[in-house]
Amino acid sequence: MTEANHGSDVRGAVAAARQIREGRLSAVELTEACLARIEAREGEVQAWAFLDPEHALRQARAADEARKRGRPLGPLHGLPVGVKDIIDTADMPTENGTVLHAGRRPRQDATLVSLLRAAGAVILGKTVTTELAVYAPNKTRNPHNLEHTPGGSSSGSAAAVADGMVPLAIGTQTNGSVIRPASYCGVYGFKPSHGLIPRTGVLLQSPPLDTVGVMAATLEDLALLAEPLMAFDARDPASRPQARPTLLEVLRQAPPVPPRLAFVRSPVWDQAEEDVKAGFAELVEALGERVEEVPLSASFNEAIDLHQTIMEADLARSFAREYERGRDQLSARLCEMIERGQRVLAVDYNRAVQRVDVLNAILDELFQQFDAILTPATTGEAPKGLGSTGSPIFCTIWTLCGTPAVTLPLLTGASGLPVGVQLVGQKGDDARLLRTARWLIETVRGSAPAA
Repeated sequence: MTEANHGSDVRGAVAAARQIREGRLSAVELTEACLARIEAREGEVQAWAFLDPEHALRQARAADEARKRGRPLGPLHGLPVGVKDIIDTADMPTENGTVLHAGRRPRQDATLVSLLRAAGAVILGKTVTTELAVYAPNKTRNPHNLEHTPGGSSSGSAAAVADGMVPLAIGTQTNGSVIRPASYCGVYGFKPSHGLIPRTGVLLQSPPLDTVGVMAATLEDLALLAEPLMAFDARDPASRPQARPTLLEVLRQAPPVPPRLAFVRSPVWDQAEEDVKAGFAELVEALGERVEEVPLSASFNEAIDLHQTIMEADLARSFAREYERGRDQLSARLCEMIERGQRVLAVDYNRAVQRVDVLNAILDELFQQFDAILTPATTGEAPKGLGSTGSPIFCTIWTLCGTPAVTLPLLTGASGLPVGVQLVGQKGDDARLLRTARWLIETVRGSAPAA
């Protein structure tokens, strides 16, 4: 396994934002570049569920006019963003990847879309999701090889960023739906701590698990996009009133001491492909004394089952209406998950939710010694074929625990497709995780972290 090729057609969002503020680039020019790329490539990649070029350009023209008038500019001013099609937008359809919701037009924006607009973003369009953001694939293909899956459920967001159609995109993760497609498509993906980005107006799957995440072409761009979205929303029970993390500022700082990483194979290591195992062996050897292999407590052996109990019981509740009225329009796999969820006993569900605190207490002890966990993002490269979105199994434990995770496109597999390296941080310590990720990138690429 070798280091990935990081070439991209995407203009870095941090650099573009600076150029827009300084008047050296207009929002219209950047949006037009994105639309031109989409026109050239969308027929093959099929990343977009809804796109109205003129509406996108109207937003861009309004952004340019605001700058000319000297109005305050937000951190995302003039930057096009793709929004997963399970996130409500008042000015665009939100169809949730299912014919059962075809033509659905929300009355108001999701909280995070309002935050995007307040930060100055241009909502370029809605990116493709799998069916109800679960497992049944939709039309999107992997831009690195059109015969391979882009992953799911945030398939369109990952593919659009990877193909240079948009510099920034929003996804969601209830199991592995940000980290997995980002890994398969060779982009940076970030799943923040559970509850940091509000979910009001986002398709409800499982309240203890649902997490909004972001994708971008660089690590700094992830921080730029995620930071203004981390706001308190009293309508989201997972949201807490707290100071917004200074992701970009902390990321740019040198760690006070070189980070220590815990290499965690996890209970699902046997599902990793041989090139992933070989790649991580090389990575661990290269990091030397900065990494130590750490076995997870036996308590984590039940984590996959706990996640399944919570997720499937919640799917049965969240999609009860769709199942009762339109099960013939749902995939067989989703119906099976809903039916298993219907049989989950309340006592088993409650126990599964309560066990998460036990697992996080164990992780908290580990994070007293280590800055982050080093582990695969996926079992391997994007599988060939479009009938599956691949396995999320290397994301499951971290989604269950609500810890922040980031995937870095540092490796390439045996077939030449990207493979992500996942770093996991302590819950609530998102900025430190991104700073550690920057250190890892610079270390792997052979340069010392900047002071």
